[in-house]
Parts: sequence; C-alpha cells; structure tokens
Amino acid sequence: MPRHFLTLVLAFVFFHPILTRADVVRATLIHEEDLRVSPSADAAKLAQIGRGRELVILQTSRDWTQVEAILRNPSNEEGATPEEQEGKTITGWLPSKAVISTTTQDGDSIIFGEAADSEDEASRRRGRRDAAQDAMRLYYRVYDLMPASPLAGEALYRAADIRWQLERSDIMTRPSARERESYLRGQMQEEWMKLVMKKYPGTKWADLAAFRLLDNKLCGDWQGLAKCPDKEADMYENYAKEHPQSPAAPHALFEAAMRRSALIEIYKTEPNQKKSAESKNRALELAQRIVSQYGQSDYAYRAQRLIFYIQQGIPTYGNAE
Repeated sequence: MPRHFLTLVLAFVFFHPILTRADVVRATLIHEEDLRVSPSADAAKLAQIGRGRELVILQTSRDWTQVEAILRNPSNEEGATPEEQEGKTITGWLPSKAVISTTTQDGDSIIFGEAADSEDEASRRRGRRDAAQDAMRLYYRVYDLMPASPLAGEALYRAADIRWQLERSDIMTRPSARERESYLRGQMQEEWMKLVMKKYPGTKWADLAAFRLLDNKLCGDWQGLAKCPDKEADMYENYAKEHPQSPAAPHALFEAAMRRSALIEIYKTEPNQKKSAESKNRALELAQRIVSQYGQSDYAYRAQRLIFYIQQGIPTYGNAE
C-alpha cells in the first residue's frame, strides 16, 4: 500500500468521528412526545419528552428520528449529587413531526411561537401544568439553537424573565422575605439575566435584564425606617439615568417617586420636617417628569394620581394609605 494512501486512511479513521460530532444536528420538541426503543408506535416507551428539551439527532427513518434527549444537563454547582453532576441523557426514537432542528425552515419562529403559546397557557387559571417551564425552555432553545436569529435576544430575555419570576414567587413565600435587609432573604439567580446583558449589550433586552436585577437589592419590610426607601429611590433614579432609552425607565422613575412620597410620612415620624419637605419636592419633581416625558402611558397616569395625592396631603405610606 502506498505510504501516502495509508496516511490518508489513518487521518480519516482518527479525525472523522470529530468531524461528525462537529456537524451534529441539534433540535428540540414543540409538542410532548413519547421516546421509544425503536421507530414504532408499538415499541416500548422509554420516557416522555417535554416541549423545549434539548435533542441531538442521530439518524432518521421515515417518520421517526433517533435522538439523544438531554433531560438534565450536568451540574457543577456546589452541593450537587453525583447523579446531578453526571446529568441525564436517554437515547431513543421520537415521531419526526414534532421535532424542530437547526436546519428546519423558519424553525426559530416556530419554536418562539410555541413558547409564546405556552407562556399564554401558563397565565390562564386552568392552564396546562408546567406550561411556564415549557415556555422557559422553548424560549431558551431559540437562543441556544439559533443564536443568529433576530428573535434570539428577545427569546433569551423571555426565558430569563420566566425563570426569574418563578424563583421570585418561591422566595417571596418564605418568612425571610419579610426581613428588612435584602441579603437576609433568598436571592434570584442572576446568571441568565447577566448573559442577556453580555450577549446583547445596548439593546432593550439588556436594559430590561438590568432592571430585573434590581429586585435582588430591594428590602423586605421597611419597618417604618427611612434607610430602605431612600436607598431604593436612589437606585431606581440611577437606573433611569443610566438607561434612558429602556422600556423600564418610566417604571423605574415611578418606583422612585413612590418611595420619595413614602418618605414624606416616614420622616414626619422621626421627626424630621426638613427631610419630609425635601422628599415631597423630589417626589413631585419625579412624578411631573414622568408625566412630561412619557405622555399618555399608564405610568404617566399613575404619576398624575400621585401628584394629586401629594398635593392634597393624602399619605401614600402607613396606616392611612
């Protein structure tokens, strides 16, 4: 055998598996399906694979697709069990009709649409169980499978936002949520929001992610003290200053104005009439700014109401609220 031919054969043997792995087609499901041991509806069932799960396509056979279904990614978090560290992957066959891959035409729009439908389902009183988790996974798959898609930034933010809301809902049911200092309660995980800011800087999705991160800095119960609302008002004002084009800017200004209006009454109890008067002026200034800058938005109307309350001396904090 010629020496150069042997070299080519060896190169193919050693490098072909790597090339195959690099060229692997990844996918997800847009409808819950049963994973089976062979490509037949009569074959034994291995597992039920939910919407948005990560898939690696191994081969196709008529109306069936053989996949590696990744049910749990390996975890490197401190305290993870050996099972969690290894993750969980099952190989089997799925009906091809619900599989959307990186090569599917308009795949990003299809997955995004399924995610939006699941999110809507989650908002309904008798919506599908775990629809919020389905939406979160599906939105993330748009970013994960098709990062160049014009929908990827919004999809990643929506995935991060659903995760944030689910974690916040759990944390706020705990007794520690009433602690005054934010560090005394659980914190929402920030990595997905920070990923949005890293991958899509200068976009409204990055601005919205930065706004969400403020939640982890908020106090629980103010306990009638000025420290928390004063600190939080500064925080919201700084956000609006640093992100003037953010869709959340009027919300941030309104939160700041509400806290300044609360300080009117809080400083009266100390008593500190000077700071109470200063808080009144700052609350009015912020509210009037919202009205002038954000026209006929909901926050402009709410700011107009706040101005009326302050001018009429109606407390916005305390027992008289």
